[in-house]
Amino acid sequence: TYADPEVIHFGIVPRTNRGIFAINELPDLAERIQVGLLNVLEERDVQIRGHKVRLPLDMLVVATANPEDYTNRGRIITPLKDRYGAQIRTHYPLTLDDEIRVMESERGRFELGGRELKVPEFITEIVAEVTRLARESPDISQRSGVSVRMSVTNYEAMVASALRRSLRTGEHVVTPRVVDLEALAASTAGKVELETFDEGSEGKVFEHLVQSAILTTFRDTVDAASHRDVVEAFEAGATVATGEDISIETYAALLDEIPALAGPVAEVLDGEDDADHPSMVASAVEFVLEGLHLAKRLNKHGSGTKAEYRARS
Repeated sequence: TYADPEVIHFGIVPRTNRGIFAINELPDLAERIQVGLLNVLEERDVQIRGHKVRLPLDMLVVATANPEDYTNRGRIITPLKDRYGAQIRTHYPLTLDDEIRVMESERGRFELGGRELKVPEFITEIVAEVTRLARESPDISQRSGVSVRMSVTNYEAMVASALRRSLRTGEHVVTPRVVDLEALAASTAGKVELETFDEGSEGKVFEHLVQSAILTTFRDTVDAASHRDVVEAFEAGATVATGEDISIETYAALLDEIPALAGPVAEVLDGEDDADHPSMVASAVEFVLEGLHLAKRLNKHGSGTKAEYRARS
């Protein structure tokens, strides 16, 4: 057969006889090369240049292409498009669950140096929600689009940040926290195009996306009535310091110092494996505090990866 490595063949198209010939980014092919596929699709044979030889072909030709308004690199010539039997238009994941399934399937697996990775469900939802909000944001070019690659890259950046933090603190369980979402700004910047070009606007757009995703997930996860006692505890004088240098044991101890936190934390971790693990509790505590701040129930003072939460004055 043409597929035999020892055979004298006439190019990769004939060599794919009785197989599937796939072309990625078909518009990138020069139009004169696309013309060469016309006979393959219509007559199902190939003619060798300079010879009166026609080789019959039995093959399926599949091609991919971005929408024409997505790139100006080229186009599919009309006669070739007409010869394809079917056109399948894909789309972004329609639901957050679909986005998460694709993200978890395609993400890279890190060498954790013997450490265990535990990613809370609400953290995963935040990463997927950032992408969903980006697809609706007027500040981001919807013509260029926001692919699932952004979710995958952001997830990997978040886990990498959590791994770096665990190496610094000596923790043996890698659990992403809200503080690790700071890494999403850099990874998001490489996946989208902004509509605005004001100096310094890029960071504000990405920060707003992450904050909006946290707030949306918080409102979907925590019942408003359950955190009323938390706000009252802060109004009574409680303050909490957070940051990447705060140990998971310190966060876990907060449930004893501020008992009102136990309810929302349990609600956030409901259904999670190892919900009682200190690293999971620490992640949930940061999420609840940041959610209350974004919901304008608590004040937050600080910069970078360090912050202090206190009652609104």
